[in-house]
Amino acid sequence: MSPRVLHLDPTSPRDERLRTAASVLEAGEVIALPTETFYGLAVDAFQSAAVRRLNVLKRKPADSPSLLLVSSTEQVDQVARNLPETFHTLAGAFWPGPLTLVVSAADRLPREVTGGRGTVGVRVPGLGLPRRLAGVLGRPITGVSANLHGEAPCRTPAEVVRALPEGIAMILDGGPAPGGAASTVLDLSGETARIVRAGAVPITALAPFLPEINR
Repeated sequence: MSPRVLHLDPTSPRDERLRTAASVLEAGEVIALPTETFYGLAVDAFQSAAVRRLNVLKRKPADSPSLLLVSSTEQVDQVARNLPETFHTLAGAFWPGPLTLVVSAADRLPREVTGGRGTVGVRVPGLGLPRRLAGVLGRPITGVSANLHGEAPCRTPAEVVRALPEGIAMILDGGPAPGGAASTVLDLSGETARIVRAGAVPITALAPFLPEINR
């Protein structure tokens, strides 16, 4: 069955369209939507069955974690614990934006999100659509790329349908995504901050905040 397509402005989506999309997430379904770079796949992060469905759809290993998109720094408290002071400093400097921060996961966060690692990657996205959708839902959403695991990411709804012809309930069509570098992933869960993935935020920009960063 083809996914329902909902056209909207990705920078300033209308409230009624966000509520429609949120109701699809509440029903445990998968949505494709644009991010600052490529199209991603969103489910309600607190619905274990939805995250499992997402993993199967992407053919992603069960022990592979899913990063989460949040509406604000305050929403991180739903999914994380023991946040270090450096988290607040970096979030204040780089959010909204392409910096994913890995922190200790809250006990109630489904294992399907963390991959059993006890940590979770979170960020406030720079694009209005995923940020506001998480706000309307009232919970974080997944932000994994809309493609089969290990394949090239998708920049348009048509590419998403070709890559994943089954399993997506709705596509939020915001036009072509710009592409570019993925978010930088920085692990703050250990004693020393560690770059997991180099990306849109260069290490030189992080160094003033973390002079002893482990690369």
